[in-house]
Amino acid sequence: MSKVRNILFIMCDQLRWDYLSCYGHPSLKTPNIDALARKGVRFTKAYVQSPTCGPSRMSVYTGRYVSSHRSYGNYVPLPVDEMTWGDYLKPKGMQVAVVGKTHVEPNYTELKRLGIPPESERGRFLLAGGFHEIDRHDGVLADPNSEEAVTNAYSRFLREQGYEGDNPWLDQANSAAGDNGEVLNGWQMRYANLPARVKEEHSETAYTTTRAIEFIESRGEDPWCLHLSYIKPHWPYVAPAPYHDMYTASDVIDVVRHPDEKRNPHPLYASYMQHMASREFSRDQVRDTVIPVYMGLVKQIDDHLGRLFAFLEKAGRMEDTMIIFTSDHGDYLGDHWLGEKELYHEAANRIPLLIYNPDERWDRTRDTVCDSFVEAIDILPTILDTLNVQVTDERLEGHSLLPLLEGTTPEDWRDRVHWEFDYSFRGITREDLGRQPHQCSTFVIRTDRWKYVYVEGFPPILFDLKGDPNEFHDLGQDPAYKPVCDELLAELLQWKIARKTRTTASADFVRSFLDDPRFSKMAIGQW
Repeated sequence: MSKVRNILFIMCDQLRWDYLSCYGHPSLKTPNIDALARKGVRFTKAYVQSPTCGPSRMSVYTGRYVSSHRSYGNYVPLPVDEMTWGDYLKPKGMQVAVVGKTHVEPNYTELKRLGIPPESERGRFLLAGGFHEIDRHDGVLADPNSEEAVTNAYSRFLREQGYEGDNPWLDQANSAAGDNGEVLNGWQMRYANLPARVKEEHSETAYTTTRAIEFIESRGEDPWCLHLSYIKPHWPYVAPAPYHDMYTASDVIDVVRHPDEKRNPHPLYASYMQHMASREFSRDQVRDTVIPVYMGLVKQIDDHLGRLFAFLEKAGRMEDTMIIFTSDHGDYLGDHWLGEKELYHEAANRIPLLIYNPDERWDRTRDTVCDSFVEAIDILPTILDTLNVQVTDERLEGHSLLPLLEGTTPEDWRDRVHWEFDYSFRGITREDLGRQPHQCSTFVIRTDRWKYVYVEGFPPILFDLKGDPNEFHDLGQDPAYKPVCDELLAELLQWKIARKTRTTASADFVRSFLDDPRFSKMAIGQW
């Protein structure tokens, strides 16, 4: 039997895999996250299923690819027939809670169609994506009149601490102060190197960590599953003192970009290079100002995780809690002449993944590195396998990582990863390319050698990662590589066909069909 009784799932927002010292960053030191890596297994080839907050998180919460769960954009709710962590774990007596961000879009339309009152227990469960919302806060409260801004506990907390204004999230926690006390809006990256207008102990990261500790304390010896979801280092790139100037431009690692990328770029890539964030992050002044603050935000998370881990040790919870640390996607930060995320490069899609389990059978793999391809959809099956929760096979598309975590790689383990993204909500690009909202799909296959990107309505994109590991030279329209593109397109088609969309009947039901007495006596077609 597993010693694990609790699950602590820590997710940062927009944290690149290479901005942690355990992944090789030369100047950003993250000793507490590094210590977690030494206690468990560090994965070097972990990938999201979409480089956008909402779709990526829905894949983590369902264990399914975006094509299967159908929440393809940040503002697209999950269908109510999708099962999330709460559906699997709540029947086992485990409270599944969240502190921080989920990006779950409430599906009021479906609740109304099904006659489920939003205020009912089932209604609240579905609207929250199966989480018990201890302190839900998605971290983008630009509109002070939005429902989240009005009801948000963090904004209420800031007001209780004496921070005034209609929108203390933006005007205080995510903005700086001018020489005369005026608000310097945090959306404007030119102010990133100035400290936030709140004390460090009142910042989002500190507040979220405290709320997580309070929840764990409240559970006593009862089992729990907590999704601790940090909003940072996601923009606005604003950090409280002393994290705002802890690093300088000399600490910023070299940008990954090449002049050749601008010569006859793929139409999709060309459009993304014209986005405001891309134009700004292509300037050295912007990178030298913003990235040190991004690093400070990561450092702040590490410091508060040290506070959390110390609490867990003192409470005895490190002995019965599995801890998973990851991110929902990366951040270009100027790589490939881009800002933000969403496209197909490693900077946006490769993530850190650390897993610690207190079981003795994991002792031989502690402080080890796993170079196998893994996907974010593997997290839920791993948790269910650890807790011995039996499920049928018609839904989950990820695979339990327990064999890898125990030091064994199954012979049939995947040798490639898949992800997808839909740019229909990027209206500028959609209009640039003359596409309708339903014509904006892209699908990616990444192997050790190749990265192939299918772009609906356009030529493919292809990188030879062996000869071009930085993804500078697109070979998708080179006739010499057409056979490679054709082969990978055929593989992509097979992957697409294999999606688990038949979710209303299990494979066991199909196998047992002929043994059902209702049908076994039938002699259809007998002469």
